[in-house]
Amino acid sequence: MSENRGAGISVRDLRFGYPSGRAPARTVLDGISFDIDAGERVAVLGRNGAGKTTLMLHLNGILMAIAGSIEVGGIVLSRDTVREIRRRVGLVFQDPDDQLFMPTVGEDVAFGPGNFGVSGEELEARVASALDRVGLADAASRHPQHLSLGQRRRAAIATILSMDVDVVVLDEPTSNLDPTARRELSATLDALPATLLVVTHDLPFALELCPRSLVLDHGRIVADGPTRMLLSDSAFMAAHGLELPWGFDPRHTPERA
Repeated sequence: MSENRGAGISVRDLRFGYPSGRAPARTVLDGISFDIDAGERVAVLGRNGAGKTTLMLHLNGILMAIAGSIEVGGIVLSRDTVREIRRRVGLVFQDPDDQLFMPTVGEDVAFGPGNFGVSGEELEARVASALDRVGLADAASRHPQHLSLGQRRRAAIATILSMDVDVVVLDEPTSNLDPTARRELSATLDALPATLLVVTHDLPFALELCPRSLVLDHGRIVADGPTRMLLSDSAFMAAHGLELPWGFDPRHTPERA
């Protein structure tokens, strides 16, 4: 497996609305634009209903925008390029059981690259490398349900690492994790050689892992800047429905470089 260093992302004036019967589509993304450099780690923050998960689902073509454009590594997302984009952009859903459906972890990790024609020794090497990267080198023959939640979440990450993706997008990766599993996940993500987007309500985790954050509210980006600066602005946080844990002070908390 190659040592990727990620791909850049460019989103321009992205607009999307969910159908609502005979009524006009309910606008969820209302002119989203941003650029992310290759290898950058960015958190996507916002209150419930802000459009975070909808944005995530656009990044590899699960949802297709009404208007606007998405470019990944110089390739513009379209119906003609969606297969290549999905090879480059891996989504990790909040519930790992949405991604782990085969009898063994190894088969789950092999499924993606196998579907793209990888086989034989190369496929075996990709599976072994992906599992080793997430600290599950000995789990290939285990049933996913025999793993802990934290292990299943890391196994779900392995299923997209085996695709040798350029971009990893995660939806609420720390949800329901105990402190040990959360720490293990943080170390796993910090070591990934890919562009990283983390959709999360876990603001301390965002600060720990992502130097930069985008904040969405009502389908628009209301801030794009250093995570520590945004989390330290109490008036801004309150205005956009963001709340830090009791006693957590982002001004005095270490973050990774």
